[in-house]
Amino acid sequence: MIEKMGNLRRTNYAGELREANIGEEVTLMGWVSKERNLGSIVFVDIRDISGIAQVVFDETTNPEVFEKATKLGSEFVIAVKGIVRMRSSVNTEIPSGMIEVEASEMKILDTSEVPPIYVKDGDNVSENMRLKYRMLDLRKPSMQNRLITRAEIAKVTRDFFHDNRFVEIETPILTKPTPEGARDYLVPSRVNEGKFYALPQSPQLMKQLLMVSGMDRYYQIAKCFRDEDLRANRQPEFTQIDVEMSFVDVEDVLTINEQFIKKLFKDIKGIDIELPLQRMTYSEAMERFGVDKPDLRFGFELVNISEIVKDLEFRVFADAVANGGSVRAINIKGYQDKFTRKDITNLEEYVKTYGAKGLAWIKLTDEGVSSPVKKFFSDEAFEELFAAMDAAEGDLILIVADKDEVVFDSLGNLRNKVADILELRKADEYKVLWITEFPLLEYDEEAGRYVAKHHPFTSPMDEDLEKLESDPGSVRAKAYDIVINGDEMGGGSIRINNSELQNKMFTQLGFTKEQAEEQFGFLLEAFKYGVPPHGGIAYGLDRLVMLFTETGNIRDVMAFPKTQSATDLLTDAPISLSQEQLAEVHIKVL
Repeated sequence: MIEKMGNLRRTNYAGELREANIGEEVTLMGWVSKERNLGSIVFVDIRDISGIAQVVFDETTNPEVFEKATKLGSEFVIAVKGIVRMRSSVNTEIPSGMIEVEASEMKILDTSEVPPIYVKDGDNVSENMRLKYRMLDLRKPSMQNRLITRAEIAKVTRDFFHDNRFVEIETPILTKPTPEGARDYLVPSRVNEGKFYALPQSPQLMKQLLMVSGMDRYYQIAKCFRDEDLRANRQPEFTQIDVEMSFVDVEDVLTINEQFIKKLFKDIKGIDIELPLQRMTYSEAMERFGVDKPDLRFGFELVNISEIVKDLEFRVFADAVANGGSVRAINIKGYQDKFTRKDITNLEEYVKTYGAKGLAWIKLTDEGVSSPVKKFFSDEAFEELFAAMDAAEGDLILIVADKDEVVFDSLGNLRNKVADILELRKADEYKVLWITEFPLLEYDEEAGRYVAKHHPFTSPMDEDLEKLESDPGSVRAKAYDIVINGDEMGGGSIRINNSELQNKMFTQLGFTKEQAEEQFGFLLEAFKYGVPPHGGIAYGLDRLVMLFTETGNIRDVMAFPKTQSATDLLTDAPISLSQEQLAEVHIKVL
């Protein structure tokens, strides 16, 4: 049954045929998406990467080809030659629905077993089945369109940075393990017994060395690897758009990257975004939204009500303030009737996952105030609270009292949760902003030392430099994130460009001089020979594709992703190795 193409060669893509093609002889090649045998006529939908076209096999005009068509099955690979004609029954759901192809020749290039999953969008098959049979899953139009968009984003990226005098340079995949950040994936060396490479978590140090080398402007679409506990939208291997520039400060990096973001939106979505982009400091973002990646598509901003409630007899509020914490609230304005007592209980359980001990609430109904903490408020206290919250009938106020860290985390995520419940986060609406002036360091209580908020090579802000040793926790960094719709799409900083300051930074991070030399000696050596002021940014390519294709699943924008437990269901990786294979790389498994 299986035939060779012979002299047949594709002349057109199925999904691109239109009324203008009527009367033309065409050759299509693809997969059988659907077949319908009506006795003397067989209709077949042929699918390729462009879409679907209907092919007609008529027993009265070409009985030999018709007979072959009766033997077709789902996902058979075929080549069809025929004449394009007007379709008698128009299908408005597909772009080629005005026409069909009357077949005069057909070859069956390969047969197919019954597919274990349907090759169509919205089939509701489990994700594990989709990953196991990824080659079939990738035949779906939605999956192919996402990968096409990914390729378009990569092309726009290369065009933009090339046109702005950036040089695309590949950095090593086999590199040196680093002590900061997530765990490295380690690769044993066969020729250097007992020694290991690491797969790069990012090209950070290499791109800084490229600036030392005088390359001036670098970019790369780089594969990166992190052996960390995975969450829903984390992958052990991912791709970032990596950028670095010399002789720049924060404003220079932000300006050119705003132009890049503008071009992406225009070329990929046809949307003109206004420049300059909105900017917000880290401290403002935390005060107003509780998180450093705020979603600005809706309100529900945090309000500090500590001064209003600190003297109430309700000990939860009073104790939080007395212990150096705070009491903050969000107003779900106009939506109190959307939340029952049970709904609010569910919200309380949600904030407990972020460390909150509870969730106080106040409803303003047409019958007055409803709240379990109502008895602790005087009329004057309520009046002051409602003024601070801009509250009116129809509103629901949600309150958390605790350490600032817990309050921010709880309410910052709660406002997103509520917005999702109310369907306020529209995928086709875009709010873009920079978050700037991050803390340079944050204290890790478990480790008993400061750790870098971004990485150890980020430069302090000039005006905070003198506080690096005396008050390290208050030092702000020349760091910035690009945030779109509540997701961090990229982040970067101006780097430290002299050995003295870099060594001070290592000291604050708890490195001895010997440890710093062992881990980063090659960088410190390079810093002896003249380092330009430099900085850059790295974007998550996978996240950008998710944004522009309006999917919430990172596995939808990768050709061959891993599961949430970092396994590959398609190839069954990772696997155990034989003793011979392990011995060759000098490894013994316990």
